[in-house]
Amino acid sequence: MARTNLRASLDLPYDEALAKIPQLLKDVGFGVLTRIDVDETLRARLGVPFRRYTIFGACNPVLAHRALSADPDVGILLPCNLAVYEDDDARTIVVVMDPLEMLAEDEEAALREVAAEARTKLNHVLYCLSTRNHRAA
Repeated sequence: MARTNLRASLDLPYDEALAKIPQLLKDVGFGVLTRIDVDETLRARLGVPFRRYTIFGACNPVLAHRALSADPDVGILLPCNLAVYEDDDARTIVVVMDPLEMLAEDEEAALREVAAEARTKLNHVLYCLSTRNHRAA
């Protein structure tokens, strides 16, 4: 089965998107746990350049607690990763795996409810970025 991503192609410059994402995530209850500069990492470890590409590892503690309480194995899906990169046309792309798509259809209802809530919050962040409405709350 093909996975569905939540995706936005932005009219926002890459550096501006990187600067706005942590606050937009915070506005919907997520914090940034990690920030990985993929180009920097690949240059340092492999000596090869890569496009401008950053991965944010984001977590909403309330949703994480609810999800882990419903199923401790769900921890392998945490945190939510947002990938931000410039495509070949220098457009900024933000993509995140759809939390509901990561679960089996027969998954416990409580866990699917948490995933649906996470999806709504992450979609709102993408909406705010793509419409230049940079206030998520």
